[in-house]
Amino acid sequence: MHKRVVGVSMVLCLGGVGAVSTAVAANSWNPNSWNPLGFYIGAGVGYSDVRGDGDYFGDDYGYDRHDTAWKVLAGLRPIAPVGAELEYIDFGNPSLDPAYAYDGYSYDNATTDTRATVLFGVGYLPIPLPFLDVFGKVGVARLEETSSAYYTYNYPVGCGVCAPVPAGSDRQTDWSTDLAYGAGVQAKFANLAVRAEYERISTSGRDPDAVTVSATWTF
Repeated sequence: MHKRVVGVSMVLCLGGVGAVSTAVAANSWNPNSWNPLGFYIGAGVGYSDVRGDGDYFGDDYGYDRHDTAWKVLAGLRPIAPVGAELEYIDFGNPSLDPAYAYDGYSYDNATTDTRATVLFGVGYLPIPLPFLDVFGKVGVARLEETSSAYYTYNYPVGCGVCAPVPAGSDRQTDWSTDLAYGAGVQAKFANLAVRAEYERISTSGRDPDAVTVSATWTF
């Protein structure tokens, strides 16, 4: 009788341990059970590529420049396979020099400032490593691009009595709503996660993108 009780007790204990282990593994992405939505915040920095097709300062002036990008984000992961993120990303403000000419004007000190607010849906691959995530993301971005330059007018050769054209500055802002997508990998250490990812916004003729490294904290 004593041996039978011990045996049943051992079976119950092993079953309980197994159930707890399964629950921990299933919820390893969300270390705090009191945070059922898996809410987290984060910030990151990286390297951007900003492009232009000549919309701002002349049809023949395209550019492709690199700069430092930074971002802040907040996300939810209520279940392990899927989540959502709201992100603000600044692709930087690269210089577009050297100077160029268009329609009789010379432009110099040109810059472009590109940033976006993005709402992503995030999907996570079901890999059997509780400390590692591989994910993809797709969403919609509200993109803001502001370009500016200082200009002077090039008078024709031999024009001694031409009316003066003042120098000045040209500034133009364009808004658009576009597709955004990306992919990345993250390593998790309890509430802290460190991720590396690539993100791109698909907009006509420009497509700014960035590679960033970020840290997130799950509450």
